[in-house]
Amino acid sequence: MTSPDLPPDLKTALAAKAEGLSRGDTAKRASAISENYRGGGTSAPIRTERDALAYAMARMPATYAAISASLRALREQHPDFAPTNLLDVGAGPATASWAAAQAFDSLTNFAAIDANPALRALACDTVENSRLASLRYVQSDVLAGLAAMESADLVIASYVINELGDDTRATLADLMWQKTRDTLLVVEPGTPAGYERILALRARLLAQGAHVIAPCPHDRACPLTAPDWCHFSQRLSRSRAHKQIKGAEVPFEDERFIYVALSRLPLTVNIARVLAQPTLNKVAVNAKLCTQAGLSFVSVPRRDKPSYAAARRWDWGDAVPDKRAE
Repeated sequence: MTSPDLPPDLKTALAAKAEGLSRGDTAKRASAISENYRGGGTSAPIRTERDALAYAMARMPATYAAISASLRALREQHPDFAPTNLLDVGAGPATASWAAAQAFDSLTNFAAIDANPALRALACDTVENSRLASLRYVQSDVLAGLAAMESADLVIASYVINELGDDTRATLADLMWQKTRDTLLVVEPGTPAGYERILALRARLLAQGAHVIAPCPHDRACPLTAPDWCHFSQRLSRSRAHKQIKGAEVPFEDERFIYVALSRLPLTVNIARVLAQPTLNKVAVNAKLCTQAGLSFVSVPRRDKPSYAAARRWDWGDAVPDKRAE
């Protein structure tokens, strides 16, 4: 499923700031920032308004798509959740705040924290004429700043724990959970390393009483074994400007990501999670599922017409009925 585009207010604000800028210079800045991140770097090289804008134009559509997909999964399993306030940790250009605002009409109070002044300035500029206009964005070291923040119904950390060392990551996990009144969502790049970071945070917070909402249909240890790892993919459309900045020809890209949504209260939902794109042939739909009982490879035969018709619509990352849990 193709992700929705960036919200119109955000697209308009970014376009206005990019007016008159050299696409070549923007592409060069975006490429340098991406290379730094791929090498394990942080947002430190994003020092100027142009750097921040280049990063936002190149990466914001994909991170917005991944966060939106994660929020969609959260809402499917927690349909009664109606948060009124959000805390966006390591907010960057406030991508998670924008995605949460689109996901939850109930949100009226937005707070964010990040140490990067250029990304904070861009975020504050782009929210001016939107429902995020009241965003309280604190520029601070994430640990020190978070300790001073008020708790929130929904706390989100997207693409941030990968920038921290193990000790800092553990401290941040504890702090975020302390600040979470209801639900915590953490999104990371869909790499083996990102998966390991999510697993570590998941285990640490389960030990403190958290319960998994998504993607896992259980609170037990992950059933996957190396070299396999859990991750998901979200397709998003590329605008003409996005293609130019990325130096791409195809009109779409696929963002690989991994996430975990944790709740204060356990939820009773009998689902399985599709862990890879199902394959279809003349005989059956074959799928890899994470179920309450563990890892399962299922084959839905064509002769079972109702089940086969439903399974044909399964997509990577979907929550589907867990027949054995019924």
